Amino acid sequence: MTDLHPDPAIRDDEQLHVVKNADLDRYELWQGEQFIGFEGFQEHDDGTVELQHTIIGERFGRQGYARTLVTLLLDDFRKQGTAVRPTCTYVQDYLHRFPQYGDLVAPGLELPPAQKVKERRRRWALHRSP
Repeated sequence: MTDLHPDPAIRDDEQLHVVKNADLDRYELWQGEQFIGFEGFQEHDDGTVELQHTIIGERFGRQGYARTLVTLLLDDFRKQGTAVRPTCTYVQDYLHRFPQYGDLVAPGLELPPAQKVKERRRRWALHRSP
């Protein structure tokens, strides 16, 4: 953390934990026995992990669970020395907002420009609306 780039604010709950569910290709966020959501992933032969989509249960939306899930994952990947391929627009936006995690992006990859990511997320949200 620096003054310029503060750490992301995440949910402070010791019952929150991430479980790797390799059978379903996702990292799951749980609060005790309650399933909250997941991050879809694919492991590549070069040792990188592609983060494909962030899905949080509707009743848990807009409460900081997605940010918590991504932060916990990226912190763990940093400890393991694992680089990521962020194809999920939420993760791309997260990396723009918290550039201190930019070193985790796999070498040779660049994030799409922030404005393009925001536009893709906005279109997706409009598509989901009833």
